Amino acid sequence: MGDMRLEELSATNIVAANTLTLKPGQEQYVAPVSHSIAEAYVNPATAWPRVVIDDDDVVVGFIMGNFDPDSPHDEFRGCIWRMNVAADAQGKGVGRFAVTALADEARSRGFDRLTVMFEPGELGPEAFFTAVGFEPIGETQFGETIAALTL
Repeated sequence: MGDMRLEELSATNIVAANTLTLKPGQEQYVAPVSHSIAEAYVNPATAWPRVVIDDDDVVVGFIMGNFDPDSPHDEFRGCIWRMNVAADAQGKGVGRFAVTALADEARSRGFDRLTVMFEPGELGPEAFFTAVGFEPIGETQFGETIAALTL
């Protein structure tokens, strides 16, 4: 994929973000973007929702970070809250681009670690997050993996 850029989630790109399609079987591992949109507006001080736009000005991905240095839970202080990449854009660097951009934002805010939580499974995101440098550090009370990336 050519040049990509991030844009803040807005009225001009929200419909495209909300209609991103996943590969069959991935839906069980990823919450709909509409859930992230609601969370972003419930938590505007800490949420960081962004869309990934390709060189054809098409929304090909969505990522939402959470930056809350005062959270009582370490894993929620600097984390990837949600991430979706369009089915036909997967494997083309969109996810890596989005994670790198979120990691850069985390560093600029003084964070030295980024976390992510995901449900383990064959079609889940574990292989992707491992490939971009996250390492499992624990498990949530619901059996989700907590992984961290040192910045």
